Amino acid sequence: MENCIFCKILANQLPSSNVYKDDLCTAFLDIRPVNAGHLLVIPNQHSSFLSGLDPDTGAQMFRVAQRLGAALRTGAVPCDGVNLFLADGEAAGQEVFHVHLHVFPRFAGDSFRLHLGAKYGEPPSKADLDALAEKLRAAL
Repeated sequence: MENCIFCKILANQLPSSNVYKDDLCTAFLDIRPVNAGHLLVIPNQHSSFLSGLDPDTGAQMFRVAQRLGAALRTGAVPCDGVNLFLADGEAAGQEVFHVHLHVFPRFAGDSFRLHLGAKYGEPPSKADLDALAEKLRAAL
């Protein structure tokens, strides 16, 4: 995609600090990090949304993220935890429309927070959950 910043990074048209690359995906440091060591794992083939991503590529992205998280925790960036975050669609907070998985180190007291909606603490009824589960099973 000619206007995609991540495609430009993959084509070496823009600089990046690469950490990992294989046939399916690439990982590099984020230039707007939540914390030092914040990484992005992207597919080497453009896909705007998770639903368009080849399942094997998606699985590989998470395998790589798991390895990167372990590397962060075992000393590269001594941290208290690791978050994985993937925003799929504008309503989910996706800003770059090339699938990307954030892997970032967390520290006790760091300022990153996810804002939970007002109804977060109100659990739905079992009947509502079952009805929704049925709709999702049918959509698979």
